[in-house]
Amino acid sequence: MHRRTLLTGFAGGLVAAGAAPAFASADRRILHVRPGDSVQAAVDAVDGPGWTIVVHPGTYREVVSVPARKAGLTLRGATRDPRDAVIVYDNANGTPKPDGPGTYGTAGSATFTSAAPGLTVRDLTLANDWLRADHPDITGTQAVASYTYGDRTRFENVRLLAHQDTLFVETTALDTFGRQYFRHCYIEGDVDFVFGRATAVFERCHFRTLARDVDFTPKGMVFAPSTARANPYGILAVRCRITSGAEDAAYRLARPWVPSYETTAWPSLVVRETRIGPGIDAVTPYTNMRENHPWQSMRFAEYRNTGPGAAVCVPENRPQLGRFQAMSHTRDNYLGDWRPCA
Repeated sequence: MHRRTLLTGFAGGLVAAGAAPAFASADRRILHVRPGDSVQAAVDAVDGPGWTIVVHPGTYREVVSVPARKAGLTLRGATRDPRDAVIVYDNANGTPKPDGPGTYGTAGSATFTSAAPGLTVRDLTLANDWLRADHPDITGTQAVASYTYGDRTRFENVRLLAHQDTLFVETTALDTFGRQYFRHCYIEGDVDFVFGRATAVFERCHFRTLARDVDFTPKGMVFAPSTARANPYGILAVRCRITSGAEDAAYRLARPWVPSYETTAWPSLVVRETRIGPGIDAVTPYTNMRENHPWQSMRFAEYRNTGPGAAVCVPENRPQLGRFQAMSHTRDNYLGDWRPCA
């Protein structure tokens, strides 16, 4: 397994994170980050709502964290090509912390973390390039590219790259139904690479399962929702596509995640009007994470999907929504009074 080349398109160089301040434009609410600067330094310089950080072409090897007080922040690439500006790091769940005992854990492994409500991320790549093959001694192999838990989080034209647990869509608490919206994004990984308890809508996104050198199947799952029981809506994928770099039927569409610390979770996933390629096992598209929480008891359903991976070979293995049921599972119903596309 080789480390992927993250920067293509516009010319740029590797940038080490430093303390260099970002350049502020004449409009004091816009900060520019260029090679030699630190994205985190720009985030730290934001002193109120409504700021925009523009990341110029380059690869920025650093961990970036946006605290809740930086509400309404926009983080975007300087060009329309998300390959031009890359934020990447390589921590995993089992990576030892350099400044104290213990390891980072799944959430702590994230390259990009945000607790800020009203966050917008556009035209960027967020990646975690930690590889299992490089660290055979580490068993905690979750390595998150993006971990977001602020309400009204919006990602558009963003590439999210990792292997296990690429995108963690979370909320601040079990009884908080934080909303997240992803449009025209590319998300790749292998095990549970879109997971969490947020109300998360994916519209016209591309999910890609990676080739994986293991001798068992399934090699992984695309989705692993952990929706709170009180939340009527979990993860919704609408008019998306799912492709694979692995052999046919090597992956499952989803499995439910009922965390040991939230055993009341009732995972919810609806995939509708999506083209599902042959990499997904059409006969058994769902599987269990734990046998005492079978997927059949969860809120999993599909509607009008197409492609070889969407074939209804065994009806009891592919719960389908009726037309009237599908009317409840729309972007606007999931996001409520928030209209990110308005």
